[in-house]
Amino acid sequence: MRAVVQRVRRARVVVDGEERAAIGAGLFVLVGIARGDGPAEAARLAARIASLRVLEGERSLLDLGGSALVVSQFTLLAETARGNRPSYSAAAPAELAEPLYEAVCAALRELGVAVETGVFGARMVVEIVNDGPVTIVMDV
Repeated sequence: MRAVVQRVRRARVVVDGEERAAIGAGLFVLVGIARGDGPAEAARLAARIASLRVLEGERSLLDLGGSALVVSQFTLLAETARGNRPSYSAAAPAELAEPLYEAVCAALRELGVAVETGVFGARMVVEIVNDGPVTIVMDV
């Protein structure tokens, strides 16, 4: 499982011209689910995201009661070592990835994080105002 976590001043997701999710200051999180990932990885990733000390005053979402906008993105698992066309064979198929993406979101909520989500599998327009910029790549 891989996540790209960005500290944002605000972020939103638009699908078919309609805003589907938005947050103010907090974390924007892209999540890629790999073949072989399971519930343990989802819980571990959520705990790491929630406690990541990259917000104001080196505090975490848990410290500040902050929010996260979480979007599934299988392209995070792209293999680009050969040629010019990325391979996505390391990414879990949608029927396995969607429940694990939902598990990451549910685990964040259980930890007390306010979570907004993208739309799994949809083509989305994502708008973020990166704060810092701070961008962290996490592998679990």
